[in-house]
Amino acid sequence: MKRRVVITGIGIWSCLGTNIDEVRQSLYDGKSGIGLDQERLDYGYRSGLVGMVKTPELKRLLDRRIRTGLSEEAAFAYMASREAFECAAIDDQYLRDNEVGVIFGNDSSAGAVVKSAKIMEEEHDTAMIGSGLIFQGMNSTVNMNMHTIFHLRGINFSVSSACASGSHSIGLGYLLIQQGLQDVILCGGAQEVNIYAMSSFDALNAFSTRMDEPTRASRPFDRDRDGLIPSGGAAALILEDYDHAVKRGATILAEVCGYGFSSNGGGISEPSDVGSMVAMERAIKDAQLTPADIDYINAHATSTPKGDMYEAIALNKLFKGEHALISSTKSMTGHECWMAGASEVVYSIIMMQHNFVAPNINLDNRDEYSEPLNLATKTTETQVDTILSNSFGFGGTNSALVLKKPQ
Repeated sequence: MKRRVVITGIGIWSCLGTNIDEVRQSLYDGKSGIGLDQERLDYGYRSGLVGMVKTPELKRLLDRRIRTGLSEEAAFAYMASREAFECAAIDDQYLRDNEVGVIFGNDSSAGAVVKSAKIMEEEHDTAMIGSGLIFQGMNSTVNMNMHTIFHLRGINFSVSSACASGSHSIGLGYLLIQQGLQDVILCGGAQEVNIYAMSSFDALNAFSTRMDEPTRASRPFDRDRDGLIPSGGAAALILEDYDHAVKRGATILAEVCGYGFSSNGGGISEPSDVGSMVAMERAIKDAQLTPADIDYINAHATSTPKGDMYEAIALNKLFKGEHALISSTKSMTGHECWMAGASEVVYSIIMMQHNFVAPNINLDNRDEYSEPLNLATKTTETQVDTILSNSFGFGGTNSALVLKKPQ
């Protein structure tokens, strides 16, 4: 029989807050974490909008040798992972005595790569780059650093699947534990927010230019949306075999009971209602549920014209007439990209624990595709027992996860 997979710890470092309590309050209040960054405009961005993520202060937490090899996103991931392990009541001695794995979603490390290139252009000497930037610049920078800091001896790799990376990391962790290959895995997603990270997206005209009102710029499903807002940070979750968690007396926050995936098979940046539906249907089927059983859907909706339209079409086909409330927390966070699939599971678990659904803010005028959807436009206090979380990315990659409140 397949083993049950539960979540026993969560951690978050985002523009909504730098711990679970702060983020819970922001979600409940419908508070945006988006601001205007003049440095981006000075650098040459069309849009200076960004999720305002604090820089962690690590000097008292990690020695200099380790800090040297930490990329920006790995630093975010450390803070989130630290909170997740504490939440799960897993201490350093447990990590040394037991095999724990790590799978993180991360699809770039632009900051370190650009710094290395600048050093070479100025110094023409590879010795000037130093070892720190090597470990910062690899896509595996997050999991290799988490492995080192937390003494992890299990599965160890990165998932690079654009904006579905964080979700796929949880899905893969779920499958490994379900099959009995691991008992505990640290899963999550991380996203850098430096000015080098997202300039290519700005070049695609993908970003909102509604800079006069930063907190109202991210408008998923709204008729007047004009693009996404880049954001970042990190989210971490402790996935664990149910029996293992019970044996050690862990508090179970949620159960991962469904994972679905698909690929669109079309243009490299083209979204698809069919691809979205396949991922959702597979996740719901894997959970042995039906659309009627889902209480809340955390939509992928990023505030782009095409992406939101195709997801709305898919959601309407699957959930028309059902009771599930739908919202996109990206209306508050902007698009957290590589971490989004993980952070939105954390946000959803917070809602599940505290019996509310966070609002889809800035929804002034629905478009024709979102009009039929059961969108939460204000904070709604309600029991949330089952959750579907959607994540779709460039390259046609789709991931969907179903979670249940622990029974």
